[in-house]
Amino acid sequence: MVLTARRGVQLAALADEIAAAGHARPTTITADLGSPDGPARLAEALSVAGLEPAIVVNNAGFGMLGEAADIDRDGQLTIVDLNIKATTDLSLRWLDSIKRHRGGILNVASIASFLPGPGMAVYHASKAYLLSFTEAMHEELKSDGVRVCALCPGPVDTEFNDRAGVPHDYFPAFLSRSAERVANDGYRGFMDGHRVVVPGGPNRILTLLPRLLPRGLILAMVEIHRKWTGG
Repeated sequence: MVLTARRGVQLAALADEIAAAGHARPTTITADLGSPDGPARLAEALSVAGLEPAIVVNNAGFGMLGEAADIDRDGQLTIVDLNIKATTDLSLRWLDSIKRHRGGILNVASIASFLPGPGMAVYHASKAYLLSFTEAMHEELKSDGVRVCALCPGPVDTEFNDRAGVPHDYFPAFLSRSAERVANDGYRGFMDGHRVVVPGGPNRILTLLPRLLPRGLILAMVEIHRKWTGG
């Protein structure tokens, strides 16, 4: 297993925690995947270590709460760089080895993939792209024995909310699941060959609403929630 993230100290601590639980200590590679050369630097480090991926899990991503016209433009463009550009790059970069090992790609999207998102417009759009891209890749690669799955969780109590500026009571509590439960659901769905995994019954119901209700009504409901919660 290889873990990569921007912050080397936290990354090493996570690897130590995994090793302390009795597993082999993962290799760690510090890289900013949102930077223009981030994916290439990761690929170079893997090559130097003599490693090639069989399964790629794309979990890096972030969002920003606020109206698109009011919040930092460069920050919003960085969301595009990380959530869309880097994830696409890392999904395509090792396809030869993934096919050779009959492995797969697990892309972490969101229930935001299914909904327009006033108040987090760029984030929702980036996850809608990721869901569409992953579903298409699932269809294209299944004949090669390659699993491709989009994991679409609802709210998860992680540092994502703090970085995005999301208040802790912004999302309904009944939609939330722990990171451990989401990871387990994603792993099982991926290994079973599912195209999309949405952890939690309430979240699955929420993703069905855009298929049953007019798009304009869904948009209005999201906007009402945003204003009600002060987002």
